[in-house]
Amino acid sequence: MEKILRTVAVYVLILVLFRLAGKRGLAGLNTFDMVVIFLLSNVVQNAIIGNDNSLLGGAIGAATLVAVNAGITRLLARDPRAARILEGGATTVVKDGALVPGALHELALRPSELEHAIRMQSGDGLDEVARARLEPDGQLLVELKEGEQNASRRDVEDLRRRLENIERLLTVIADDRRPPR
Repeated sequence: MEKILRTVAVYVLILVLFRLAGKRGLAGLNTFDMVVIFLLSNVVQNAIIGNDNSLLGGAIGAATLVAVNAGITRLLARDPRAARILEGGATTVVKDGALVPGALHELALRPSELEHAIRMQSGDGLDEVARARLEPDGQLLVELKEGEQNASRRDVEDLRRRLENIERLLTVIADDRRPPR
């Protein structure tokens, strides 16, 4: 029972630490983030299972971590209020092609990360962005302005129909210009 309680306590502590650190920590793992995660797992190992190096002790800690995480995930999926409290809300970083003052600094995002997200989501630059926001899960979502978006299937289908109409008209015109036999 002690191992279970210790595991839950460490889980909650790490959850709070990551929540306080903000969404940026989840946006994309760089080398520094990976070092922190590796060291953090080593630092909390003894806090979870204590001096017990047995297979059973490790199994209890691992099973408790997975169970607590599954429970939290299900809670967040069912309860929007819990999700808001534990994950926070989205933060807008670009609005109408301009940076929201202080947003990148507040989230510890580099302009190059924002530019990369814009390119990955079919944009060429900040001026093409209607809105960009960092979601609670760390994803940077970019909405391009109406005229800057890629063609949709509906757009392509509309163009196909228009081309078919043009081909029909050209065939009619060509038939009208042929000399009679």
